[in-house]
Amino acid sequence: MSDPVKSISRTIGAVGMIGLGNMGLAMAVNLVGSGFEVIGTDLIAESRNALNKAGGTAVADTGEVGKRCRHIILSLPSEAALHAVCTDLSTNCARGTIVIETGTLPLTAKRKACDLLAGCGITLLDCPLSGTGAQARNRDLAVYASGNAKAIRKCRPIIDSFARVCYDLGEFGNGMKMKLVANLLVAIHNVAAAEGILLGVRSGLDPATVVKVIGDGAGSSRMFQVRGPSMVDRTWDEAMITNTVWQKDLKLIGEALLTAESPAPLFSATIPIYTAALTSGHADHDTAAVYEVLERMAGLSPHAS
Repeated sequence: MSDPVKSISRTIGAVGMIGLGNMGLAMAVNLVGSGFEVIGTDLIAESRNALNKAGGTAVADTGEVGKRCRHIILSLPSEAALHAVCTDLSTNCARGTIVIETGTLPLTAKRKACDLLAGCGITLLDCPLSGTGAQARNRDLAVYASGNAKAIRKCRPIIDSFARVCYDLGEFGNGMKMKLVANLLVAIHNVAAAEGILLGVRSGLDPATVVKVIGDGAGSSRMFQVRGPSMVDRTWDEAMITNTVWQKDLKLIGEALLTAESPAPLFSATIPIYTAALTSGHADHDTAAVYEVLERMAGLSPHAS
């Protein structure tokens, strides 16, 4: 009896992965584990080596991925990287190739990339992800897919191999719009988690117990559950997303709010907290480090709570 997963992977062929950071490598590893052949690249040799160790095939450059794959996932850090990669793909991919763009990047940049590739017969999908690097490793991502509906359906076996759920949100760009809604709430819930835990500690409660009990009740949030333990254990040096990278996301949310003329007093109140984390030695630490910012606001020295 044939294996349906292997049958699907043979039909789709090799899947390309361009960008092997925390998210990209985790997705690639899950794709390999689901039976897909994965061909990937990254500017960092260590990341390429990690893909090889996971059972994928690392190649030297983007053009090689474009030549060998008809389904390609992008996990890129910046607008400049997106432009450079899509320029390479436009001259190396066959017509009919589908590119799944998963980054949190300006919608104007994604639309420009979409138009560039469309002129070469290549379909770009806007598919940002909701979740952290740790969630990516556990296949606990939500994909906000938007763009050509037929292409999204064709890519579902790929997406289902690295994500918990995929939402088809309609026209290209709706994925990024939904992602910014999600990130606005992440910004608020992360700081709210720190406030709640610190209140518990200042009231004489055991911090680990606060995380366990509140995490199981009506006052919880996904950010409380994901980052609460890091706040209590002070493991923000193990970054899921650094405060430096998070600044890019905060900027995009702010721009979206201005464009939509949508008031956001709670989001606005978080900005000084994240800025303080960025400028007080936590630039390369996880955003859970806002907990220490609040400790200092309470007049506490590190570890005092």
